[in-house]
Amino acid sequence: MGHMNVRFYVARAAEGLVGLAGALGLEGAFRPNAEATLLIREQHIRFLREARPGDALHMTAGVIDLGEADARFLQLLIHSRTGEIAAAFQTVAAHVTAREERAFAWSAATRAMAEGLRVTVPPRAAPRSIALTPVISGAGVAQADQLALTQLSAGAFGDQDCDGFGRMRPEMFIARVSDGVPGLARLLGVAPSGGAQEPPANVGGAVLEYRLLHLAWPRAGDRFEVRSGLVAVDERFQRVVHWMLDPATGRAWGAAEAVAACLDLDARKMIPIGAESRARARDKITPGLAL
Repeated sequence: MGHMNVRFYVARAAEGLVGLAGALGLEGAFRPNAEATLLIREQHIRFLREARPGDALHMTAGVIDLGEADARFLQLLIHSRTGEIAAAFQTVAAHVTAREERAFAWSAATRAMAEGLRVTVPPRAAPRSIALTPVISGAGVAQADQLALTQLSAGAFGDQDCDGFGRMRPEMFIARVSDGVPGLARLLGVAPSGGAQEPPANVGGAVLEYRLLHLAWPRAGDRFEVRSGLVAVDERFQRVVHWMLDPATGRAWGAAEAVAACLDLDARKMIPIGAESRARARDKITPGLAL
């Protein structure tokens, strides 16, 4: 596509969370010998400006809300030369024991530091097409089979996919979805099969917004499969739900909702979804599919 893959943005957000932990007095929270750490529960992401190879970027972060043992953080990935926001993250993380993942309360010192890091979400970074209302995911292998969801990718996690605690790195969920882009294109009706004419070479796709729920954390040797379905399509956007599932137990590692658009790769601008593509896509909508 000519721009950095979505996994790059999520990896930068995970790295930025280490810095934010330090600012909250939790220096060393991501070292392998840490007693306590921050565990991501969910993320909302707005992709606002492309980041291309060689772009200079920096991140700012702060605290939107602080609960008893969790928090909602704002992270802004910014183009250093222009000041434009490349991506905005609302990251919900829990304060947990590093190995058992047991949540426990913030210290008084961390609460005091958090007050000095309070921020509000700028309108540009706020959710646009995806609601952040509380949700209980119904994802699972049996449900995916019942809905006949498309398998985008499948495999297993290795040591290189895991962090210092042995858990899957946060960007690997969105990375495994991205690995299935060819199947996703067929699912959306953008790259039709069966002899139909393929779209022009200068047309690609771009994800504009994401909500990711981390329901459990796989470790090296755990298997996964990504099952996906189309929820809605109109002249501008496609809405897709992805479930990352554990084929061994039938439970879900995570669930995600994404809003995507067609991109003119020469002009670097979004373009309308054609009537034929919309018609193909509508035939593939999965009624009742949600996070």
